[in-house]
Amino acid sequence: MSIIDCNRLARLGEVLEQSVQAGQIAGGNLCVLHKGEEVYYAESGYADIANQKKIARDSIFRLYSMTKPVTSAAVMLLMERGVIDLLDPVSKYIPTFADMKVAAPEGDVAAVRQVTVKDCLSMTSGLTYNCDPDPASRDAALVYDELDRRMYADNPMTTMEMALKMGQGRLAFQPGEGWRYGTSADILGAVVEAASGVSFGKFLRREFFEPLNMKDTDFRLDASQRDRLAKVYEATADGLVEYHGNHLGICNHMDADIRFESGGAGLVSTIADYRHFAQMLMNKGTYLGRTYLAPATVKYMTECRLYPHQQAMMAGWESLAGYNYGNLMRILTEPSLAVINGSRGEYGWDGWLGPYFANMPKDDTTFLMMVQLKDSGTFTLTRKLRNVLAAALTGTC
Repeated sequence: MSIIDCNRLARLGEVLEQSVQAGQIAGGNLCVLHKGEEVYYAESGYADIANQKKIARDSIFRLYSMTKPVTSAAVMLLMERGVIDLLDPVSKYIPTFADMKVAAPEGDVAAVRQVTVKDCLSMTSGLTYNCDPDPASRDAALVYDELDRRMYADNPMTTMEMALKMGQGRLAFQPGEGWRYGTSADILGAVVEAASGVSFGKFLRREFFEPLNMKDTDFRLDASQRDRLAKVYEATADGLVEYHGNHLGICNHMDADIRFESGGAGLVSTIADYRHFAQMLMNKGTYLGRTYLAPATVKYMTECRLYPHQQAMMAGWESLAGYNYGNLMRILTEPSLAVINGSRGEYGWDGWLGPYFANMPKDDTTFLMMVQLKDSGTFTLTRKLRNVLAAALTGTC
C-alpha cells in the first residue's frame, strides 16, 4: 500500500491557485484523504465573483453526474436486502417500459427484451440524454423541455413522472447491445422510489445522508443554504461569465419547488459532506462504527465490468481511456492507457460542472475536487491535479 509525501501535496494548492489566477475557473476546493485521514485541503478563488465571496469548506456545489455513485449505492442497498433483483425488468417498477421501441436505421422496431435494472447501472439500456440529433435523443429532449417549462409552474414534474415519460420514448439500441451515457440513473431513482415505497430523496436521507452527517446534501436547499451555493460560470472569449441556465431538468438557482429528484444529476453537496460518502465506500461499507453496505456489496459495486462489445462503444470518450464502467462509475483497468497517472482498481465519477471523486483502494487514498464551470467534467485541471497527487504517493508523511 502506498505511503504519501506530504510536502509534494502542497503543489496541489499551487496548481489550483494558478487555475484561478489564469481565469480558467472562478474558484474551487479539493481534499486528499489517506488511510482515512485528511492529509491535505486547499481552497482558492470565489464562489461569487461579483460579490467577492470566497470559496470555503462549506460552499455548496451542484454535483450533477457525481450524483450517480450515490444512486448506485441506493440500488446496491436494495439489492443486498433482497428487494431488487438486478435482472428485474424496469417495467416492474415503471410500467411504460414494458413495450419499448428501438430507433433502428430501418425504422422503429420492438425491443427484443426489456430493459433491466442492471442495464441501467451499466449504461447499456439504450436510454440517452437530450444532446444529440438522433431519434432517441430527440425523444428525451421532449421530456427535458417539459421539465424546464414546468420547473416554476404549479405542477412541477416528479421523479416518477419523468421516468414514465422516458419509457414512452425510443431507445438508441437494443438493451445490452451497446453502451451510451444517458438517463439510466434518473430511471433508477424512480425504481428506488417504487421499490422502497418512499420518495427517492427520503430514502437517501434516511439511509445515507442523515447517518453520514451529510447535512448539506440533498435535492433542494432552504433559503439559508442557498447563500452558500456557489455560482456557475461559463468560459467565454471575454473571460468567465455567470451562467444562469438550467440543465438536464436541474434548477440552477435551487429556488424552485423541486419535485424531480434526479438520480443522474440532481444533488447538491459540499466537499465536507461528500468525503463521508467516499470514505464509507473506501472502508468497504462501514464508517464511524456503522455499516451502510456489506463489504461484498461494495466489492460488487466497484468491480463490475462491461462486456467487450459494450466497452468498445466508450472508445470516443478520451478521458475514459483505460477505464471500464459499471454501477454508474468508471473503474480503472488498464492504467497504461489512461490519460492520468492512476492506479488499477480506482473508481469514481465526475459532474458536468467539474466536481470530481476518485477512490484509490490500492493507495488507500481519496481525491475530491469541487468547482462549478459549465461543460467541464474531467478537464485539464483535474488531470493536472491527479498527476500531482500520483507523484506524492511515493514518500513518507
